[in-house]
Amino acid sequence: MTDTPPDRLSINPRSPHFDQPVLERGIGIRFKGAERNDVEEYSISEGWIRVGLGKKVDRKGQPLTIKLSGPVEAYFQTPAEGADAPADETKGGEAE
Repeated sequence: MTDTPPDRLSINPRSPHFDQPVLERGIGIRFKGAERNDVEEYSISEGWIRVGLGKKVDRKGQPLTIKLSGPVEAYFQTPAEGADAPADETKGGEAE
């Protein structure tokens, strides 16, 4: 797995942009410089995120969302398997 998150990702299993292994690793979203925890879907190249509108649902029971435009940054919250974080190596050197 690479350390670059996908350009577009959705948490809805019905979406063609849904990717369970990537979601299990954890994705962090920074939108307009602020951390967001309520993102349903994002696109880095197109510069938008989709967020839920509270408890409102459509007639099929799916949550209603709104598209917000602006700069989007995505990052993995946990390092890739088998890759050591550089911070861990420096801590080991200080302890010796």
